[in-house]
Amino acid sequence: MPCDVLIVGGGPAGLAAAIRLKQLNSELEVVVLEKGSEIGAHILSGAVVDPKALDELLPDWRESCPMAEVPVTDNWHWVLSKSGKTSLPHLMMPPFMSNDGCYTGSLGNMCRWLGEQAEGLGVMVFPGFPAAEVIVGEDGAVAGVITQDMGVAADGSHKGDYQPGMEIHAKYTLFAEGARGHLTKRMKARFDLEADCQPQVYGLGIKEIWDIAPDKHVPGRVIHTQGWPLSESESWGGGFLYHQANGQVALGFVTALDYRNPWVSPFQEFQRWKQHPAIREYLEGGKRVAYGARAINEGGWQSVPRLAFPGGALIGCAAGFVNVPRIKGSHTAMKSGMLAAEAAAAAIGRGEEKTALMDYDAAVRSSWIADELKLVQNAQPAVAKFGGDFGTIVAGLDMWLRYLKMPIIPAMKHEPDYELTGRADLFPKIVYPKPDGVISFDRLTSVAYSYTNHAENQPVHLVVKDMDLQKRSELGVYGGPSQFYCPAGVYEWLVDETTGEPKYQINSQNCVHCKTCDIKDPNQNITWVAPEGGGGPNYPNM
Repeated sequence: MPCDVLIVGGGPAGLAAAIRLKQLNSELEVVVLEKGSEIGAHILSGAVVDPKALDELLPDWRESCPMAEVPVTDNWHWVLSKSGKTSLPHLMMPPFMSNDGCYTGSLGNMCRWLGEQAEGLGVMVFPGFPAAEVIVGEDGAVAGVITQDMGVAADGSHKGDYQPGMEIHAKYTLFAEGARGHLTKRMKARFDLEADCQPQVYGLGIKEIWDIAPDKHVPGRVIHTQGWPLSESESWGGGFLYHQANGQVALGFVTALDYRNPWVSPFQEFQRWKQHPAIREYLEGGKRVAYGARAINEGGWQSVPRLAFPGGALIGCAAGFVNVPRIKGSHTAMKSGMLAAEAAAAAIGRGEEKTALMDYDAAVRSSWIADELKLVQNAQPAVAKFGGDFGTIVAGLDMWLRYLKMPIIPAMKHEPDYELTGRADLFPKIVYPKPDGVISFDRLTSVAYSYTNHAENQPVHLVVKDMDLQKRSELGVYGGPSQFYCPAGVYEWLVDETTGEPKYQINSQNCVHCKTCDIKDPNQNITWVAPEGGGGPNYPNM
């Protein structure tokens, strides 16, 4: 199947690129592949959305987009102790950190709306079709992708409903897979895209949607927290609680994946956080209705790789444009997609195919994306290096000085998250409280609220390259951190009843596609690959 531009991923960046391409040239054949069962099924974000890119792309979006329902009305930032909180005055923060003019709601529903706009312009959108392989021509340029085969049994044989993947050929392929995309990883390696940048680092965001009591709901209220409980394990991250439409709150917790203690469980830290009196107050008398998790880029500007290569480009979170202290990335992701679309449309208009869209790379680096991310580029590494308290002070000072055009701290460096994982014997085990089934829950019950499903009897999409290494090192040296960092209970170390030896069990049907294992495994021995199309979570309004 030939087309002009192929976009891998139906998130904000991919859909913005598709729409912009059609706005520029309605004759272009544009294809969007989405691995989820529908547009929005795999989208998970807080979300408080800066409308800057939406205003540029579709100026009348407020007339019909569901994101316009709830503008932000008030902002709170709490530093938590075990039982108390201190409000951090927003006057301490630079003006660009403000949420004034932003909106809170479901990014998944916003993407569903963007998908409708794209299809209305003639974009061909194919949900349930994950891209499995990249087509690279004899000239070394990316020429499209091959979608995942359907109906393959776990042993590799073909089931009765077998269908081979489709080759989609394109003049340009834009990778919009989100954080830690499996094809993006390959493109970074093939074209050495990270040769001149810092390694990308990540956080794990875990989120729930709750229906809460009407007298506790304040539409547009935005609360962010830092400090407890991660302060107790010398980790860092923070929580959020957003009052959205229909009497619901979106609440979640982000744990930076550079933590050293291998016994840390981000899921359990989230459950502890919900029990804090200031958070529990909102949830008592309410009901949880959805759950999910997703890795988030936290590397900032210094971790943005080279964006263009022959025949393709990275856009959105595949490249890493999250503004970490603002906890926002959809607006920068969308803008990057728009800039890539403009470069691709111009190249096709000149009769060029499969060149490196260096105009796109240059456009991003001279855009407001760069201006915004440079102001906050030391926020993550400062907290990672100096800890939550002093690091926050250093990060805040650096942001103010950059805002005043007086930078004195050079761009700080990152280390890959997996390299920072410490030996199990150097850290105390963490005993987490049991869930009460009212405010806090266990992982398997939680996964049920992600509506995750994978077709039975299909190949495991979490590939352990060397099982002996996993037993010898991941378990023997690091204490088996995969059974703690996974928010879906995918990994278990059991005892084989026959041999008495440790046995690694992978419950791949539970996988919510967060990519944490691909990031945090201390030996980089686990690789996430695309499962059969439509598999994974089916988030209703995350």
